[in-house]
Amino acid sequence: MLAGASLAGLPVWAQSGAATLPLAQSLPDELARALKSKQPLIVMVSLEGCVFCRQARQSHLSPLHKAGTAIVQVDMRQNQPVLDFAGKLTTHDQLTRLWKVSITPTLLFFGPGGKEVAERMEGAYQPDFYGPYLEDRIAQGRKAL
Repeated sequence: MLAGASLAGLPVWAQSGAATLPLAQSLPDELARALKSKQPLIVMVSLEGCVFCRQARQSHLSPLHKAGTAIVQVDMRQNQPVLDFAGKLTTHDQLTRLWKVSITPTLLFFGPGGKEVAERMEGAYQPDFYGPYLEDRIAQGRKAL
């Protein structure tokens, strides 16, 4: 079912070429790729129209992704299908509810078994501090692996 997904159902902002992240489709597969590279899987919970989400993607997350960091995006309030860490079909919105995410952007850092391995980054940070906080969380996640 997921292999046949197309861009047609995605919001316009997710389809544009500027500062995008891949949408989560199979958390077990995405986590396995991250762990193979000895890094946590970073999941950004985003919301359509969220200015702070766009800033985080453009300034920090998309460049990290392009450099090889394992990052996927989950969209709050979207019914995009995704396999959860147990391999069960669910939606992006259901995942955000399960994870009790109520503010965007939120970054979650997952390790073996889909367990969080670093403190979440919730909401907007001062631009000068976002990068250092993100680097710290990634280091926490790597250390926990």
